[in-house]
Amino acid sequence: MVLILGVSAGASGARALLTHSDQPHMPPIDRVRVARRAGGTVTESVLAAIEHMRAAAADRDEYISGTAVTCRAELRDDALTAAAAETDFVLVDEPLAQLRYLRHTGLLPATDSIMLYDLGSSGLTVTQADCHTETILASKHSTVLSGNGYDALLRWQLARSGVSTDAHATREHRESLSRTRVVTATDADTGGRTVLTRSDLAALCEAGLHHSASFVRLLIEQTGVTPGALALLGGCTRNPSLRADLARTIGLPIVYDPEPEYVSARGAVLLCARRPSNLWRHRAVAPRSQRKLLAAVAVTATLGGTIAGLLANDSARHPDPGTAPTPAQLTVSGKPN
Repeated sequence: MVLILGVSAGASGARALLTHSDQPHMPPIDRVRVARRAGGTVTESVLAAIEHMRAAAADRDEYISGTAVTCRAELRDDALTAAAAETDFVLVDEPLAQLRYLRHTGLLPATDSIMLYDLGSSGLTVTQADCHTETILASKHSTVLSGNGYDALLRWQLARSGVSTDAHATREHRESLSRTRVVTATDADTGGRTVLTRSDLAALCEAGLHHSASFVRLLIEQTGVTPGALALLGGCTRNPSLRADLARTIGLPIVYDPEPEYVSARGAVLLCARRPSNLWRHRAVAPRSQRKLLAAVAVTATLGGTIAGLLANDSARHPDPGTAPTPAQLTVSGKPN
């Protein structure tokens, strides 16, 4: 089977999805999230995710025919561009990947424009796009509202209650509140406990949500086009209270995928699946798959030689006046594996 790989890169790391090339809409056969290490780069996370997925494909005795990576424009630097050329993946615009996936799943409303509200760990990116032409009308990024900011506020709230936690535990508490209404936080050193609710988190995020609402209104004033819906993207939008507050504060219909943090990667998969395959340019091929490829080339070459020989013989029997038969050539080019 032929596999395709979609990767989304952000300030906190990279997410990757591996799926069959003829089934990009189906649940992935594998996925991975690579956190960005302290002092590390976005490119480093992307390459680590790609290598992990290539190893997973090799374990299945399959090969990856194409890879697409998407990230925000401000995160796309020379290092990532150079890595794309060297590692053989294509870079795609993140809003385009998001729009493609929303359209593919039927979540994209029948409206002229949509507002993409992408809330991740490092900040909020708000993008207004034309649904018909997939043209970006305007886009803004803010760090006032972010997952990291939520974590800091939550950690401060816990400290006020006498519970000290590290950054990892605080994030787990916040993410747990997306699945349940109440969690209990425990101080590992003192054994002290306190209860957190979704309402507590909503109160901490209230000022940031109002800021994001003004952000959205500013973009609408800038474009002069009222969007038909607000698409919530990024892992932070998993919280039901946050979604309800956004719908009430911004006043637009909400579009939401059950896995909002993977929308960009799934869009990259769709874009990659529609690109012509170039198996010869891919470097990581499982040994048995390589033998299959070589066998296919050998058969192709044999058939090509047979056809060429028949054509040459036919030309030799019936040459045009003043011409001589020209031998046919079969050339297979590409990077060495």
